[in-house]
Amino acid sequence: MSEPVNLNKFRKAKARADAKSQAAENRVKFGRTKAEKAVSKLEAERARRTHDGARRED
Repeated sequence: MSEPVNLNKFRKAKARADAKSQAAENRVKFGRTKAEKAVSKLEAERARRTHDGARRED
């Protein structure tokens, strides 16, 4: 005969694992500092200006 299984332990372990994976996704999505966001914005603006400046007028 097998051991009885506590379903609450499995349910709580699954909830913890789901919360951990959600936290990892949020760290990637929202984890950048204000300085990193500013640098990215400046780089994108510089790339846009370079691209617009290199366009030919027909």
